[in-house]
Amino acid sequence: MELKNTIKSLAAIALILAFGSCDRDRNTKGWEYFDDMTHSAAYETYTPNPNFADGKTMRNPVEGTVPLGYQPYLYEKNDTDRVLAGKELVNPYQPTSENIARGKQVFAVFCMNCHGDKGDGKGYLFTSGKYPFPPKSLLSDKVRKGPIGEIYHVVTVGFGVMPAHGSQVRPEDRWKVAMYVKEVLQKQ
Repeated sequence: MELKNTIKSLAAIALILAFGSCDRDRNTKGWEYFDDMTHSAAYETYTPNPNFADGKTMRNPVEGTVPLGYQPYLYEKNDTDRVLAGKELVNPYQPTSENIARGKQVFAVFCMNCHGDKGDGKGYLFTSGKYPFPPKSLLSDKVRKGPIGEIYHVVTVGFGVMPAHGSQVRPEDRWKVAMYVKEVLQKQ
């Protein structure tokens, strides 16, 4: 009988301790039983790492992997691929007022310095004398009659001395810039 009372008393004390250890504030993280996840031996990206043969922490992606959100662009910066891109690339966006307004915003940031606000090639860099050659007029017959895919291609990889903007402008915004050039600038 005395053993049963002792067991009951110990069980009651254990329950009191268990419930007493509960904390509603959660100011402490509690006991760490296996702390290897909490205090891992992580290495910073550019620090030396003795675990790899080359001594580097940052690893290259596995061959054949594609980063999340990346879309490979299959066309090069040459006239043949520019014409091919014009034939094969199709604008997935409709010329809504929102899309054209976004195209105008992106044009103002990335294109207006060279091509001007009207697209006539009289942007600040040329008119101020900082750039000796006039940029291409987006109002020329060649650009006006060309497909929208060519404009998208030129924004992506550049053309002549114009630099590529593919790494700076998202694909959907490149289409909207091309749409703005076709729908607004060339119809003025």
